[in-house]
Amino acid sequence: MLLQAALNGRRSRSEHAGVPISPAELQADAIACGAAGARAFHVHPRDPEGVERLDPQWVDAAANAVHDVSRWPVSVSTGAWIEGDQHRRVALLSRWTGPDAASVNVSEDGAIETIRALLGVGVRVEAGVWSVEDAELLARSGLADRTERVLVELGDLPVGDVAAVADGIHAVLDRIDLLSPRLQHGEDETAWPALEDALRRGVDTRIGLEDVLVLPDGSVAPDNAALVAAAMELAR
Repeated sequence: MLLQAALNGRRSRSEHAGVPISPAELQADAIACGAAGARAFHVHPRDPEGVERLDPQWVDAAANAVHDVSRWPVSVSTGAWIEGDQHRRVALLSRWTGPDAASVNVSEDGAIETIRALLGVGVRVEAGVWSVEDAELLARSGLADRTERVLVELGDLPVGDVAAVADGIHAVLDRIDLLSPRLQHGEDETAWPALEDALRRGVDTRIGLEDVLVLPDGSVAPDNAALVAAAMELAR
């Protein structure tokens, strides 16, 4: 099982004081999370004001800060909320040199174009599917087997629906004989249930302050490393 540490996401310091924002903070968290068992990282690069950006200077700075202290791969986000203009998004990502991979939410407008653009410049793709419909769209695109991994993302749904929604998405991926690895995770209330379901299925997973602020017992996590350590304990 690969465990990815999702270090910051869209979280702000008002949500948790330990959210890493600057390259130096991401670097420190990468060291701690790697020691706790993480073997990949996902970050949302920010500018000095803490705003999410896709500009190469900020993306490369964030990715390279982690690379400087870890041999594990680093992916970044391409979320439409960061840059709403598709032409500008593609222009920016075409100049990246730091990230190993980037996540693309299949449900967003222009997602397939973004995937093609990333592949065209040698950045590996994590294709995020939130529903059976997303999985079907990825299957029709003909690009599923060219992805680094498919993210089965079980965030915006009731906790009781986690296993059923996961079943539906995995069934589509099974039907097309997907070769790419799968990484399943949730968000907030579904984070730990989705992770435990991933462990039962034997697929990769992730954890970090992007996804959840509390440990499995409901107490507030002090930092990303504590979340990674808790996930590793569940895996054992």
